[in-house]
Amino acid sequence: MKIYDITVSISPDLPVYPGDPSIQVTHMQSLAAGDVANVSHLNFGTHTGTHVDPPSHFVPGGASLDQLPLDVLIGPARVIDAGDVRMIDAALIERTQLDGVTRVLFKTRNSRLWQEASEFAKDFVYLETEAAVRLVERGVRLVGIDYLSVEKFNFEQPTTHLALLRHNVIIIEGLNLSGVAPGDYELICLPLKIKDGDGGPARVVLREMK
Repeated sequence: MKIYDITVSISPDLPVYPGDPSIQVTHMQSLAAGDVANVSHLNFGTHTGTHVDPPSHFVPGGASLDQLPLDVLIGPARVIDAGDVRMIDAALIERTQLDGVTRVLFKTRNSRLWQEASEFAKDFVYLETEAAVRLVERGVRLVGIDYLSVEKFNFEQPTTHLALLRHNVIIIEGLNLSGVAPGDYELICLPLKIKDGDGGPARVVLREMK
């Protein structure tokens, strides 16, 4: 049974969303320097790389990272290939088979950016607000996308986030789906358990269904 690691590696070379803290990895102890062990200090934001957005990211009083239900973060998920679109709109949702699907991961041209661009790409494919509303209406409880935000860059209001998070739909951002074919998989997404966390990096994998 094949397992796909759809997590991007955290390193100083990984792009970050403009305004977020940069990624710093400092080697505090080193075997090569004669120390007894390798020990590093990490410095980065809670929305670095492959990460989870809980409701508290934008919704006052919303569930924080440590309060998310694990039964939503683990279970069957459908990978949808959105093709070479500029944005994922309501029309795409309407023509996509989602009956009984509660976890949706969108594969777009964004996944190529992890290999092609070390700088943040402002023209990434995003989820249009009305499309997010349609997903909520269809009973989806988790939405994933293959870049650092589901929201259009330089937004005035975070309407896509709010459309999802106000209905307790968990968001996974920063996936790498370049090596994954569209279809149904078992999703395993375990974010860091940060108390009162507004977000946090996660190791996310897909496992082929039996």
